Amino acid sequence: MILKIVKYPEPVLQQPGEPVTEFNDDLRKLVADMFETTYASQGIGLAAPQVSVSKRITVIDLSGGKEAEQRLVLINPEIISTEGKQYEEEGCLSFPEIREKIVRAAKVRIRAQDENGKWFEMDGEELLARAFQHEIDHLDGIVFLFRMSPLKRSLNLRKIRKMQNDGTW
Repeated sequence: MILKIVKYPEPVLQQPGEPVTEFNDDLRKLVADMFETTYASQGIGLAAPQVSVSKRITVIDLSGGKEAEQRLVLINPEIISTEGKQYEEEGCLSFPEIREKIVRAAKVRIRAQDENGKWFEMDGEELLARAFQHEIDHLDGIVFLFRMSPLKRSLNLRKIRKMQNDGTW
């Protein structure tokens, strides 16, 4: 089922998600729905708060649904190390039509649980590192707007207000 993606400034986007403690069929259904929603929105990642679920769950698929082995489910993820820097353009499904260059670590190591509660560690570089950081930010109540320079943030907030007034946001 395709879920409704909430847009900024929806409050759920700015509060930390609750840790997942139950690994059951409801969780697996939510994860499947999140992948379906990501693909329908032509995204590469989606965090539970973006679909109004304040839980520490995110899905990532850099292939956009073309390669099943690329599907990643991160439950209760945390970044355990970072290395280097990259400055690349990002977008966000909760900020349609806004893309900006954001500074992120070039390489990250994360620790997370899978759909069954099993802990694992994984490294990501370049786009995957950026996706890890972007989605984990969502789980911490941080939207990419607050990773922009103050000037870019101000310009984008003005753009959002204009779209809200036009009824297009």
